[in-house]
Amino acid sequence: MIDTWHKHLTDNYPEWDVVDYTKSKAVIPDKKCVILINYDLIFRRPELMRLKELSVILDECTIISNPTAKRTKAIFKLDIKNIIMLSGTVSKGKYENLYTIVRLAGWNISKKEFYDRYIVQREIKIKNSPFPIKIVCAYKNVEEMKFILRKYGFYFLKTEDVLKLPEQTFVKIGVEPISAYKRFQRNKIVEIDGETLIGDTALTRMLYERQLCSCYNKNKIDAFADLLESTDDRLIVFYNFNKELDTLIKAVGSRPYSVVNGSIKDLTAYENDDNSVTLVNYAAGALGLNLQKANKMIFYSPPLSCEQWMQSKKRIHRIKQDRPCFYYILETKDSVECKIKDALDKGVDFTMKLFE
Repeated sequence: MIDTWHKHLTDNYPEWDVVDYTKSKAVIPDKKCVILINYDLIFRRPELMRLKELSVILDECTIISNPTAKRTKAIFKLDIKNIIMLSGTVSKGKYENLYTIVRLAGWNISKKEFYDRYIVQREIKIKNSPFPIKIVCAYKNVEEMKFILRKYGFYFLKTEDVLKLPEQTFVKIGVEPISAYKRFQRNKIVEIDGETLIGDTALTRMLYERQLCSCYNKNKIDAFADLLESTDDRLIVFYNFNKELDTLIKAVGSRPYSVVNGSIKDLTAYENDDNSVTLVNYAAGALGLNLQKANKMIFYSPPLSCEQWMQSKKRIHRIKQDRPCFYYILETKDSVECKIKDALDKGVDFTMKLFE
């Protein structure tokens, strides 16, 4: 988002110097300026802690919801006079994620007090571990919390209350599971495409069930290919695994395509070709990307994170989008994908379902 912010500021506020402080040779001038920096560089730039009476904008402020993270501790060390925190999913469906944000807003409440007053937890025992863990199972006094937050400048609004955006249409496309998926469910082991998948723990079992629904599922690949053939419009495709990416690139064939993941961010085809297919990994592209040149999106497989699910849908449903948005959700019938999607629709991460 550095380039997006830089363009916005230079186009609309020419009287301000704009410094891209992600660049190692950047220098802060001795006059009023805007410093652009990403969260994970702040604690590596100790000179920022010496600046006085800063006005700070935290874009996608949920990134600092972990109070023990270095990026969060660095933010708290800044001399902040004014602060604006922006997020489309400020609590990710979980009020416990608000704690660091309310502290930055000026509410002087300890974490223990905050949890005791508003968060309901219970302990669960983990097999072969002497230490139980606490999980959040409910919330209390929510209206009181919101009332107090409003005193500190918080506004809880839905997108449609703020912006007039085009209609969204969601189309679920069910595909049949392959026989290997059913065998794996029964036996927790299966051989497929020369590989042996062994689900000897809850996590590996879920991982391979998900991959058998997507990477290895020819029925889903065929459904994806049918969608590609049905339109020459720009398409945005969200996926989870590198193995999925290989499958998707083969299916795209001769159409121009772009890729955004942990190691690649190439949007050349997206920017230049009306019939391009942009393949986006949830972890790398669910937040921050502006992809409103497209109005059609395919979810090849669901993420485990509710925030990634909510944010990914917003990549095309944004300011300057003037066409209706269509979302095609490929879902393997009677599978773990159905359970994941059900959790996401309820506003919770699927990983928490493992403890229920």
